[in-house]
Amino acid sequence: MQYSLTPMDFSGLAGWRLCFGRAQLDICRQGAQILSYFPDIEQPPLIWLSDCAEYVQGQSVRGGVPVCWPWFGDIARNPEAVQKTTTADAPFHGLARTLDWQLIHSSAGSTGVQLSLQLDASQGLSGWPHAATLQLHIELAERLSIRLDNHNLGAQPLAISQALHSYFAVSDIHHVAVHGLEGCPYYETLEQWQLREQAGALTFTGETDRVYLQVPEHVQIVDSGWQRRIDLHCHGSHSAIVWNPWTAKAQTLSGFARAAWQQMLCIENANVLTDHLLLAPGERHRLQLELSCTALA
Repeated sequence: MQYSLTPMDFSGLAGWRLCFGRAQLDICRQGAQILSYFPDIEQPPLIWLSDCAEYVQGQSVRGGVPVCWPWFGDIARNPEAVQKTTTADAPFHGLARTLDWQLIHSSAGSTGVQLSLQLDASQGLSGWPHAATLQLHIELAERLSIRLDNHNLGAQPLAISQALHSYFAVSDIHHVAVHGLEGCPYYETLEQWQLREQAGALTFTGETDRVYLQVPEHVQIVDSGWQRRIDLHCHGSHSAIVWNPWTAKAQTLSGFARAAWQQMLCIENANVLTDHLLLAPGERHRLQLELSCTALA
């Protein structure tokens, strides 16, 4: 099996290209953000990257897998314990996705390609005065494994919400169904955050922005257009956000083509709301996501 790990320049942002067999993955040092992932470079991608993506220092790239940390989304929608951790204006989706991370490990061999990055917050971050470290470990092999490791270095409990904000590539959102969320409670954010329950497989007919709770470890994206199934196996998380901007919202997004909403779907495995982390002094937590893709029978 051929393999390689190559330094890259993504329009001014440093990063790496991981290759294993026919699979290819690009990752950016800024935010430790996976930019794209092809299980087979001659087939459609699994992780979507916007054709209009902008590569700007201090700004998350549209698409890929941004790391949202140490809070997710609007700080005001977070539990009170998470809100109290920040002392300044709180940017949407936290601080980690716009900072440069340190490379702490890389290797390439016949069993896979590995890359590990660390965000050192041992002295706190601007507006976030807490001691912690955050590491992202990526392994590209027969499948893709992503591990997000939290470590509270402080002497006090630390509240954190977080997410792997994965943008999945799909043939056409009208031809996609998500299985595994049946019976899960969710907050319908587009309807005053009403609490509802998922009935049957999730399909898409308009803008979608839902926060699911009690999410099982295994969820599937079934794409009849490309005749494939994407399997998400997640550990260390019981919440997820499902998002597609549809037509009107898409017109307001930066780095996003007008019709791009048809080719993407976000399923963001997370620790949010009642599933947020409360780490005791010295405690660690791992959020792990494994992705694979198979043809429909």
